[in-house]
Amino acid sequence: MLAYLRSVLYFLWLLITIIPWSLFVVVISPFMRSTPLYWICAGWLKTAIHGAKWICGVKWRIQGMENVPTAADGSAAVILAPKHQSTWETFAFPSVMPHPLAYVFKRELLMIPFFGWAIGRLDMVHIDRGRRSEAWRKVAEQGTRIMQQGNWIIMFPEGTRTERGSQGEYKSGASRLAIAAGVPIVPIAVTSARCWPRKSFLLRPGTIDISIGRPIAPQGRRPDELMKEVEAWIESEMRRLDPEAYPPAA
Repeated sequence: MLAYLRSVLYFLWLLITIIPWSLFVVVISPFMRSTPLYWICAGWLKTAIHGAKWICGVKWRIQGMENVPTAADGSAAVILAPKHQSTWETFAFPSVMPHPLAYVFKRELLMIPFFGWAIGRLDMVHIDRGRRSEAWRKVAEQGTRIMQQGNWIIMFPEGTRTERGSQGEYKSGASRLAIAAGVPIVPIAVTSARCWPRKSFLLRPGTIDISIGRPIAPQGRRPDELMKEVEAWIESEMRRLDPEAYPPAA
């Protein structure tokens, strides 16, 4: 019962904070460059994950941050390829990464009141999944342009959220973009469904693990081969981080 009450309070917290924050972003967006505007939006996302910690007891710990570029690396671009189990990681990555991120996401999210209005003001890649060839051209063109500016792209290889202990189909969009742009892919394992399951409004206390792998270079690789390596690392790491979610091998 307490978990339900905390979850209700948390979503009220999100609603109360997103309305003024997003309206502020919409109002100032014509007068502000994209990078400062991004960090203002990331400020709300940081509020969101800290709210989950304060209200619902959802903590997190990160290992492998040394595997992403730092300020000392200049404008080095990467593609982040995380496991996708929950809404939590979509909030968390802009909050914990040291560099602006551009999500590749379905354009329907732009229709969400307040939240969608704000992300529509940012330099990100929103696609129509029903028109695959056009969607890929948009990802390739805009993704390459964004990374040439020094920003990072984040793509969920499974495309949609998966249940705890399950594995979705790893699509080759991120690996195709990595090869086209000549930038490495960073695989990331995330155990977010431990605390915030897919398609659930109930948050449970606990600790989410984020494990960041070493960048995988795309040079001389085929998209399917490159994605297979990303998939193998993520799924192996998921079983190490959350062994109780996966049945033992026969």
